Amino acid sequence: MPAWLSTLGFAMGSAWLSGINLYATVLTLGILERLGLATMPGDLKVLESWWIIGVAGFLYAMEFIANKIPAVDSIWDAIHTFIRIPAGAVLAASAFASFDPSVRMIALLLGGGVALASHGTKSAVRLAANTSPEPFSNMALGVLEDFTSAGGSLLMAFHPVVVLSLVVVCLCAAIYLFRRIIIAIKTRFRRSSVATAGS
Repeated sequence: MPAWLSTLGFAMGSAWLSGINLYATVLTLGILERLGLATMPGDLKVLESWWIIGVAGFLYAMEFIANKIPAVDSIWDAIHTFIRIPAGAVLAASAFASFDPSVRMIALLLGGGVALASHGTKSAVRLAANTSPEPFSNMALGVLEDFTSAGGSLLMAFHPVVVLSLVVVCLCAAIYLFRRIIIAIKTRFRRSSVATAGS
């Protein structure tokens, strides 16, 4: 397998997963590198630092609680728009640290776009779930996101090209789903407004 293809898998995979749960992704990759179970490309090796693992673990614990509580998760996601997307871009560029600067810049731009797509889809799904009065769908989504980030990171560590293929499929699905979710949210709010006006 060409080194650049494997690196691309790590770059786009880490960017995509960071848009879903940045801290679980960094924590999982850091532990894998620290235990010698996987070798990260480029500057992603820095994730093995105990300081980074510790901070990621602490922030993941906070996110684990926040993303199980309706409304709180939407506020958390809104704040993390300014964290997950730049972090995804940085992770993607870091994977290509040993490549030409122009390649790193392209990875930075692509990584930011990929993180934006996954974060935007996640936030839209969460917003749709929050319109439901019951809390269980929200909690189930939170658990699914945790498993996706940790499981995706594990898969990426051993099969980065598989993850790259999944990212491409998920990007296509995100474009389709995002539009459908926005339409569903608008429809639900419109019905709520009509019901309120009628009462």
